[in-house]
Amino acid sequence: MKFQRTALWIASLTTLALSTPAGASLDPSWHSASIATLPAGSSGVYQGYLPFLACPSSGNCVAGGSYAAGTNQAGLLLNEVGGVWRAPTVATPPSDASTNLSGGVSIYGVACGAVGNCSAVGTYYDKSGNVQSFVKSEVAGRWLAAAKIVLPSNALQTHQSSLVHSIACKAAGMCSAVGTYEVNANPTANIEGFVVDEVNGRWLSAREVTLPAGVRGNPNVTLNQVACSSAGNCSAVGSYIDANNITHAIVVNELNRTWRPALTVALAGNASTYSGATLSEVACSTNGFCDAVGTYNTSTGVQGMAVSESRGVWRRAVQLQLPSNAAVNPHVMFFGFQGVACPSPGNCVSGGQYIDSSGRYQGFLVNEVSSRWQAATPLMLPAGSLQASKNGGVVAVSCSSTGNCSAGAAYVDSQGLYQALTINEVNRVWRPGVRLSLPANASGVGIYGGIYSIACQTNGTCAGIGSYLDASSTYQGFTVSAS
Repeated sequence: MKFQRTALWIASLTTLALSTPAGASLDPSWHSASIATLPAGSSGVYQGYLPFLACPSSGNCVAGGSYAAGTNQAGLLLNEVGGVWRAPTVATPPSDASTNLSGGVSIYGVACGAVGNCSAVGTYYDKSGNVQSFVKSEVAGRWLAAAKIVLPSNALQTHQSSLVHSIACKAAGMCSAVGTYEVNANPTANIEGFVVDEVNGRWLSAREVTLPAGVRGNPNVTLNQVACSSAGNCSAVGSYIDANNITHAIVVNELNRTWRPALTVALAGNASTYSGATLSEVACSTNGFCDAVGTYNTSTGVQGMAVSESRGVWRRAVQLQLPSNAAVNPHVMFFGFQGVACPSPGNCVSGGQYIDSSGRYQGFLVNEVSSRWQAATPLMLPAGSLQASKNGGVVAVSCSSTGNCSAGAAYVDSQGLYQALTINEVNRVWRPGVRLSLPANASGVGIYGGIYSIACQTNGTCAGIGSYLDASSTYQGFTVSAS
């Protein structure tokens, strides 16, 4: 499923954050999912891809993904206004888009700076067959025409394959996005990273990310995700390959609207020489406090890691302690959507997938408490379930307050069908998962479906987005809420 971002002072912040606002639900009840309305002529959600959700306030959200328009993949945007999901918006690409190449439009992220002021990023094919990146903005509740992201001046003019991977917005008209593009090089093109900002409603030209020293040849940069603590103060995470063909995890900080050179993440002492390190997801609470999760190689296999930024300084990564039933090589994986959340400095949650000692795929949830990552909790499945399975595990997390969060996951039931699961954390204790009640025409969520994104508010309400298989084995979208 899922296609593949001083102790006493922190402790005092934790105590304050644990006081849930009056009237907020500590244990939200997830309602039955509702069918998401697709554009006329659609034949379903394209490969179950409806993964992005942003909710600036309760009952006001934007979701993004793709729907099937004939043989093409078309961009899809959904708006919830005042608790009501409106008719869908087709994410029409810029005017230079091809009309006769299959592949169509892909949405890779949505974000909102305020209610009615959101942005979506994605890719499309232009008339010359290049893959270009675009942004589509909503201003005062109205979606504007999509605009092509202007790549750095060294970008290939032909055979370009630009991919914008993530966007974050912290105020109306103030957003940041990251991605990759191809630059001129011999004998083949190099893949570099770019960052691009919206300032006061105007998108600037993209800038190439400056990599650490020691890069020769194609660095094959990947920028997976970006998060912002305030407008112009953001962090992006990903990886690059050095001259010795070693993959390194990187963080790229933006401070006061200035993007700094990328920093190589210092790994745990048990990392292998060819560490294959990458960061998949990132979240920020306040300026100078962010956390990212990813994977790296040890002598025994692929492990999970977390790295924290405290007061603007990124620390050495730590290995995540998996549940006791984990295999020697647990093949840890993060799905790369909304799998990490940080409601306050030094207090985060994340989740993903691992393989247990019996060779079964399982899900896990892990908490950072007062800047220390705790031992992971195994995903607790409903009675009779077989396993999380290869296309299951924890995909999305969100928190209403410190220690009170929700997660979305997928698993295989007793009949061998993939189902969606919601899990609540109450006062830092994760409860058993509850199977999501899908629309009446559902046969399960399939290998590509499930809950992709969750957004919880400080009042304890949550929203979710995802996809499922209907009775004719066609993927459809769903929305869901909790209160």
